[in-house]
Amino acid sequence: MRNPEFAIPNPQSAIPTVVIEPSRGWLSLQLRAVWEYRELLGFLVWRDVKVRYKQTALGVLWVVLQPVVSMVVFSFLFGTLLQVPSGEVPYPIFAYAALLPWNYFASSLSRSSTSVVNSAHLITKIYFPRLIIPISGVLSGLLDFAIAFLVLIVMMAYFGIAPTWATLLLPALLLLAMATALGFGLWLAALNVRFRDINYLIPYLIQIWMYVTPVIYGSTLIPERFRWLMALNPMTGVVEGFRWALLGQRLADAQPPGPLFVASIGIALVVLVSGAIFFRHTERTFADIV
Repeated sequence: MRNPEFAIPNPQSAIPTVVIEPSRGWLSLQLRAVWEYRELLGFLVWRDVKVRYKQTALGVLWVVLQPVVSMVVFSFLFGTLLQVPSGEVPYPIFAYAALLPWNYFASSLSRSSTSVVNSAHLITKIYFPRLIIPISGVLSGLLDFAIAFLVLIVMMAYFGIAPTWATLLLPALLLLAMATALGFGLWLAALNVRFRDINYLIPYLIQIWMYVTPVIYGSTLIPERFRWLMALNPMTGVVEGFRWALLGQRLADAQPPGPLFVASIGIALVVLVSGAIFFRHTERTFADIV
């Protein structure tokens, strides 16, 4: 009996060949890859939250202390001494309603801007979409925002300010603050890899940015001929929108910040898209430089 003949597979044909190529073009953002690595994104967010308050005596109480202390200082300087007008709203809650989105934006921008350099140990060892790193810096601040928002609810109850239908706009305003922080954070994170001076400029940038944003004052104090300059600041629409959504008719200017909000959306989208493209274009050199 003849033995049956069996074909011996060619090793080169049995093993599939996988070729890894770099992304081509400026518009390849790898958004699908970011979604596929969402578990890693969740881990990085949770890691940021844990590290932030690890071995601190007060823990998450710092989330409340930072805006409350700022509110007290601003209330004394600008509400009592300088008599900054706040309409029918007590100045403490007038300031806190603006500090709430601003503090979230400032902390998110600071974390995302330095996130790539701070994650050098990950970038040089494993592959994952680098966009995840600055995104995690923005998302990790949502817990702080939620805790600080509870303080605002208590303050509104204390001052007898009832919420209105306009509060339904708060998620959209928060999303705009997230997009603004991520957009500028992507630009600064990519530049910070090559120019470490950015790391020292960020605190000064945020401090100056706060004073040109109507946080401690209302936009009505700005002369009409200069208000178009405020519209170039995407956080103006966010801060004014938060105030109007929470305090409404009690403000000196009870009109909704429609033009400011529309301008903020447009500028935030431009910064976000251009920042993502620039980040993706430069990330191929991160592992070599960082």
